Amino acid sequence: MVSHVHLRLILVSGKTQDFTFSPNDSATDIAKHVFDNWPAGWEEERVSSPSILRLIFQGRFLHGNVTLGALKLPPGRTTVMHLVARETLPEPNSHGQRNREKTTESNCCLLL
Repeated sequence: MVSHVHLRLILVSGKTQDFTFSPNDSATDIAKHVFDNWPAGWEEERVSSPSILRLIFQGRFLHGNVTLGALKLPPGRTTVMHLVARETLPEPNSHGQRNREKTTESNCCLLL
């Protein structure tokens, strides 16, 4: 039995739409499906190409090859993701690099 993943996509404008996908679908597959089946209520936000549609899940951009199954989304529940138009994505490790640059030293003082 193939399980399905239910997504509720939210645009920057706050408009939402529910979709159903396979766990094998990637972020690129989802963007193409949404572009090809653009909801009537989203006409004002229509984009020129599926290649600029980006998914954000738990505050992070999903890169094109990431599948829904890899995210281990809970079956039978609707998962919320944001959908934005953006030409490029930040590098996958750019956030981690910033964290590595921070020192682990700390200073404290004791007041008597």
